[in-house]
Amino acid sequence: MSNRTVVITGANAGLGLECARNILTRDDSWRVVLAVRDVDRGAAAVAGLGAPDRCTVMSCDLASLRSVRDFTAALASAAVPPLHAVVCNAGLQIVDGTQFTDDGVEMTFGVNHLGHFALVQGLLDQLHPPARIVVVSSGTHDPARLTGMPHPLYPTAEELAHPPDGADVNGRRRYTTSKLCNLLFAYELDRRLDHGARGTTVTVFDPGLMPGSGLARQYSPVQKFAWHYVFPVLRVLPNVNSARTSGRRLAALVADPALDGVTGSYFEGAKQIRSSTDSYDTGKALDLWDTSERLVQHVTT
Repeated sequence: MSNRTVVITGANAGLGLECARNILTRDDSWRVVLAVRDVDRGAAAVAGLGAPDRCTVMSCDLASLRSVRDFTAALASAAVPPLHAVVCNAGLQIVDGTQFTDDGVEMTFGVNHLGHFALVQGLLDQLHPPARIVVVSSGTHDPARLTGMPHPLYPTAEELAHPPDGADVNGRRRYTTSKLCNLLFAYELDRRLDHGARGTTVTVFDPGLMPGSGLARQYSPVQKFAWHYVFPVLRVLPNVNSARTSGRRLAALVADPALDGVTGSYFEGAKQIRSSTDSYDTGKALDLWDTSERLVQHVTT
């Protein structure tokens, strides 16, 4: 019988789905809440997971802070076991142009960072220690690594949320910068939770390059073909993984007893390593936190 709950954003496909599958398979004490934008796709995912009695699908659109607020309120009254883990997994990449969330925030920053910031803030009081928060980032956040992606560019959080005229519109750079924000947020959250002393740990996960994932949805036809049919051959290379492999490693950060008490750490797959130099910049982290808090309060008050 399940006696603890994990919330996984974007759990209807890809990495989130495989994480959910692995948690359900490895330990029957867990119930999985699939926090998804499309509840019909979430229901279809549950059918494929094969454990409908241990899955709950709930609407949570990270591009709408009101939707996130409604999700956290609904979870508090839902008939699920106590909350013990949150996985901030969902993400997107807008390749061309600029799109905005319902709240007028640049979409990549809004979904990949701000929506998850609001989600975690709304769930902190619901977490029952020992608890774990896992944030999915990417090795592309680190300019010292040869990823083929543009280096992150962090001016201020305000400029990322509301790009001024003439700001860089490179969608792939916005993506890598949002992945840097994931780390800045996670490390600052860990500091505010007294590095696990309150019973909640925070870790960050790099799933590696996962050919075939949904991040290529805006690529050109040629790029999509390469992403789905050529890049998978590269899985023989370091940190190029299937969604199933990365999902298993992400699930370990949620449920593996061997990782009890591990906090403020960055994992490349199953390996704990140091993240980029900028990710440890407390000035940037405070700027990101204060701006994010202001943006969230503006909508929820």
